[in-house]
Amino acid sequence: MKSAKIPHNEKERLAVLKEYSILDTLPEEEYDAITKIASGICNTQIALVSIVDKDRQWFKSAHGVNATETPRDIAFCAHSILNPDELFIINDATKDDRFFDNPLTINEPNVVFYAGAPLNSTEGYPLGTLCVIDNKPKVLTENQKESLVLLSKQVVRLLELRKKNKELEASNLKVKKLNEQLNNFAFRLTHDLKSPINGVHFLLNVLKEDHLALFKNTEAEEHLSLISDRILYIDDLINEILNYSKVTSENIIYENFNIKILLDTIINNIDFENKITLEANNLDLEIFSSKIGLLQVFQNLISNSRKFCDEEKSIISVNFKEDADKYYFTYEDNGPGIEEKYWDKVFALFETLGSSKNTNNTGIGLATVKAIIKRLGGKINLKKRADEKKGVCFYFYIYKKKTN
Repeated sequence: MKSAKIPHNEKERLAVLKEYSILDTLPEEEYDAITKIASGICNTQIALVSIVDKDRQWFKSAHGVNATETPRDIAFCAHSILNPDELFIINDATKDDRFFDNPLTINEPNVVFYAGAPLNSTEGYPLGTLCVIDNKPKVLTENQKESLVLLSKQVVRLLELRKKNKELEASNLKVKKLNEQLNNFAFRLTHDLKSPINGVHFLLNVLKEDHLALFKNTEAEEHLSLISDRILYIDDLINEILNYSKVTSENIIYENFNIKILLDTIINNIDFENKITLEANNLDLEIFSSKIGLLQVFQNLISNSRKFCDEEKSIISVNFKEDADKYYFTYEDNGPGIEEKYWDKVFALFETLGSSKNTNNTGIGLATVKAIIKRLGGKINLKKRADEKKGVCFYFYIYKKKTN
């Protein structure tokens, strides 16, 4: 018996093999189907997906035999990987100097015929073989040879798919950890900043309430008002940064809720001056979606309508429809609107239009809205109002969560 030589690039080959995380995994139907087909096409008792490890050949799939592995020094597949660009065929092992006294030939499973098609990585390293085995001499037809090679390519595709899925899982885990770190950082940062800001805000209120006479009708009074406005802006900015970090990292929770009740709750919580009129069309119904997600979406939109309203009343109209897969919303107000050239810009983080009417716009609200809708599988756009009146018109959809 002659054991196979070790490939000159064995160290690199084993390193690439390790990247597939295939060794000692559980059986899978996809691989078992291929070995069954290979056995049927080549009319052999046994077919294997054999992976050549450092000291063994391990079977990812074994059709017609119960073994899970054999030592590498007696493995036919160890010879096969030395010629990774061609079929390795032994028509009659009893007449081959390398195999006539091989334990696998003279004992169970009595390997007399062997044909192995290489399983090569994308880098060209041989990982193992798709092989067919019989206990009597055999000669494959050209069609059988071609079929065995084609099936081996399917095994490689399964291996590559597994590798890519593992890489994707690792990447997703890394992103999840980074999001958690970002969320923790945002929380720590906002917490550390809010304390001194609250302190400054408190001192400003003391100056304005207890020492107003010192600043009355002076330039200092204007400066105090400006500082107070800027403090409020920074406080809003910190809160919205924290909110943005949460909505882009927290898990989505789906539940049943009434859309009209959701919108009424938002308006009741922010419309202390009774300046918002809601025109809700087809909204007094329940949907199954992310309640907290849509709460934050509409809260941002309604807050913007109220903030930038240039009319005595902010009239907000929300329309709803649905189909088998999606929920659709149209949101309109009677505010100054947004010029079409800015329709993409307003959804970018920290982008503002520099409105002279309101300088407390952080440029985070609509970015948060877009991030939430994207996480729900949807998309949001601006468009012109159908009635050609002034004001914004947001059109967005989200996908329905399939329930069992």
